[in-house]
Amino acid sequence: MSNLKKVNLATAVNITTSYSGEFAGSYIAAALLSASTINDGGLTVKSNISYKEVIKKLATGSLVSPASCDFDPNSSVTLTERIIEPVELQVNLQLCKKDFVNDWESSQMGFGLSRQLPPVFSDFLIAHVAAEVAQSTELNIWKGDTAAVSNNSFDGFEKIIAAGAAAGDIPAGQQVAAIGGGLNAGNIIAELQKVVSAIPNTLYGKEGLRVYIPSSAAKFYVQALGGFSVAATSNAGVDNKGTQWWNNGSLTIDGVQIFVCPGMSDNKIYGAEVSNLYFGTGLLSDNQQIKVIDMADVDGSENVRMVMRFTSSVQVGIMSDIVEYA
Repeated sequence: MSNLKKVNLATAVNITTSYSGEFAGSYIAAALLSASTINDGGLTVKSNISYKEVIKKLATGSLVSPASCDFDPNSSVTLTERIIEPVELQVNLQLCKKDFVNDWESSQMGFGLSRQLPPVFSDFLIAHVAAEVAQSTELNIWKGDTAAVSNNSFDGFEKIIAAGAAAGDIPAGQQVAAIGGGLNAGNIIAELQKVVSAIPNTLYGKEGLRVYIPSSAAKFYVQALGGFSVAATSNAGVDNKGTQWWNNGSLTIDGVQIFVCPGMSDNKIYGAEVSNLYFGTGLLSDNQQIKVIDMADVDGSENVRMVMRFTSSVQVGIMSDIVEYA
């Protein structure tokens, strides 16, 4: 029998104070809600979900009919539902204080068993982890896939919407086939117009309607509107400013606001209302935690551990109101 013991290797570095409860929730919220799609208002956030929540859908038949003297029920009401169930996720880091003796204000760290990480670094680490969680959340919102071997996240919109299309929940007229060879500056305008044309008339003109595109498609669109292209505008582009026309402002296509999603896959486009796309999380509920634990008092080591636990997931409300370009 082997006498070898499992060795816990340090990940990088940590802190000396424990954060939990509402204070921890504020850090978790800052991390999760900093994801671009959430932070810029691209979907509806449903918070404080301890386990799961039901998203109700209501549909009615024709409501108006010729008048008569009697009460004659003339329509129908159909209630259906979709479930949003946040998935538990975590961050586990273990760092060695010894690695920072010569850096990060080592004079503030102390000596021997009383050594601790400097507070400035503690703040930096929390901010860094929060930024990494935000980036991961943004990617998972769109490309998350729990069936992937390397993905310990939640199913994203791309997978959920594709399943809805395959099940026939998205009308055929709202499923737009992507152009062969992928998007580029020469075809992006025509392809975006296909998506707008597929948007149901009942949704067109709604305040919350958006055309969701990846960063790669946004660059092509900006290039196309800059002119000097036969496929776009054979002139000098918007206001005759050429490639200097855009300064990170808003983009629209045929009257519909464009929403740029850094986490979305290339050559994907969706048409949807903000109120129809949901992000679910516990945020300030009991299972949202961030703790920084100095292990010196536990096992006498120089290690500090950082544990972050939170929940996240996404869901579509009414699948038949989605336009998919894929």
